[in-house]
Amino acid sequence: MSRIKMKTPLVEMDGDEMTRIIWRMIKDDLICPFVDLRSEYFDLGLEMRDETGDQVTVDSAEATKRYGVAVKCATITPNAARVEEYGLRQMWKSPNGTIRAMLDGTVFRAPIVVKGVEPVVRSWKRPITIARHAYGDVYKNAEIRVPGAGRAELVFTSADGSETREPIHEFTGAGVIQGIHNLDSSIESFARSCFEYALSTRQDLWFATKDTISKTYDHRFKDVFAELYDKEYRGRFEAAGIKYFYTLIDDAVARVMKAEGGFIWACKNYDGDVMSDMLSSAFGSLAMMTSVLVSPHGYFEYEAAHGTVQRHYYKHLRGERTSTNSVATIFAWSGALRKRGELDSLPHLANFADRLEEATVSTIEGGQMTGDLARITTLENVTTLDTEDFIHAVAERLRALLA
Repeated sequence: MSRIKMKTPLVEMDGDEMTRIIWRMIKDDLICPFVDLRSEYFDLGLEMRDETGDQVTVDSAEATKRYGVAVKCATITPNAARVEEYGLRQMWKSPNGTIRAMLDGTVFRAPIVVKGVEPVVRSWKRPITIARHAYGDVYKNAEIRVPGAGRAELVFTSADGSETREPIHEFTGAGVIQGIHNLDSSIESFARSCFEYALSTRQDLWFATKDTISKTYDHRFKDVFAELYDKEYRGRFEAAGIKYFYTLIDDAVARVMKAEGGFIWACKNYDGDVMSDMLSSAFGSLAMMTSVLVSPHGYFEYEAAHGTVQRHYYKHLRGERTSTNSVATIFAWSGALRKRGELDSLPHLANFADRLEEATVSTIEGGQMTGDLARITTLENVTTLDTEDFIHAVAERLRALLA
C-alpha cells in the first residue's frame, strides 16, 4: 500500500536505554512502513546531552515551538551513580523539566484501558486523567545543606532595591533548607489549559492543593483557578454540563479512591508526578499511561509516562530476552501523528493513528501481551511475548486493519 504523506514535520526526540531500543522497533515496524515520516530528529540520549552541554534539549524545545508537535522517548535524569556510569561532565537537569519550562505547558496523563487488565480499585469504571502543572515547585528549587547553628530567612529583593524578609528557622544544629517558586503567568497557563482540556473532552475538572497550610503559595494557585473560572469559564462549563470542583489534596485522594472515574484531576507539579504513577499502577501498569504536554501557546509534546526501563536494558546488553511493554511509547507516536494530522487537515494520518491504537489494544485483548500484563490479566490462555514479538504482533493486526 502507498505510504501516507505528511505536510509538516514533527519533532522527534530520541532517548535512552531500553526505550531507545523500542523507539527504533516502533519506527521500523509500525510507523515507517505506512507513513512517509517527516521529522526533525534530536538525540536526547544522555551522551549527546553531555557532549552538547544540554544544548540539544534546548534546541528540541525550540523546534517544538516552530512545528507545534513533538514526540519524545523516555530519557535519563542523571544522579551521582549515573554521572559515574556515563562519565558525565556534570549532573545534568531533567530534560523533561527543561522542555516543560520552555513550552509553558500542562502534562495530561490518562491510563490506557484494555479488557482483561482491571483496576485494583473496584469503584473505578472509567479512566482518571491527571493534569500536572509542568513548571516550578521542587523541580526548580534551590537548596542549602545547613552545616550548623544559624538563622535562615526568605529574602526577596525588588527591582527598586527594597527587601522583604520572612524568617524560616533558627537552626541550633545541622539541617537542610529548600526554596521553591512559581509564576502567576505559569499558574494561569496551567489553569487555562485544564479548563480548555476539560471542555474539549467534556469531563469534570477537579483541582486540589493544601491552601489551609500553605496560605500564600498554594492559596495563590487556588485563587488563580477560581478567578479565571468565574471570569471566563463558568458559563461555558454550565453549557457543556460539566463541573469545576476544588478541594484539599488529602480530601481529593480520599474521594478519588471511591470515585467511578471519568474526570480530570489537576495537581501541582510534585503532586501530579506522584499521583500519576499511583494511578497508572492502580489501573494496571506504568507502561499503560498516555502523556501529553499541552501548552496554551499551541504546542503539543507526546511521550510515555514511564522511565527508560534500565533493568531490561542491561538484560538486552547481555543478549538476554526481554518482555518490555511498549504500549505507552506506541501511544506517544499515535498521539503525535493524530495531532499532526488534525493540525494539517490530513484525515488519513489521523485515521492511521486511530488504527495503530486499535491494533495495539486488540492485540492485548486477543491474549497476546508482554510479561507485565500477563502477570495481572484476568484473561485466560494468554501468550506472553517478548519485546520485539509483541511489536510484530501489533504490526500484523495493523496491516489487517489498514487493508
